Amino acid sequence: MADLLVVKAKIKEAAKGCNVSGDFADALDKKLRQLVADACARAESNSRKTVMGKDL
Repeated sequence: MADLLVVKAKIKEAAKGCNVSGDFADALDKKLRQLVADACARAESNSRKTVMGKDL
């Protein structure tokens, strides 16, 4: 797999009080990559090259 877009240490900080399994960062990275791809597709369908918050 390519480099992760997420930072494992930051995930643990955000999960306050919960343990984070070893496969969680990979699963989150996969979802994040799909969100980014979908946002890019939406921006392109609206004739933009800039991805914006509203594309999420």
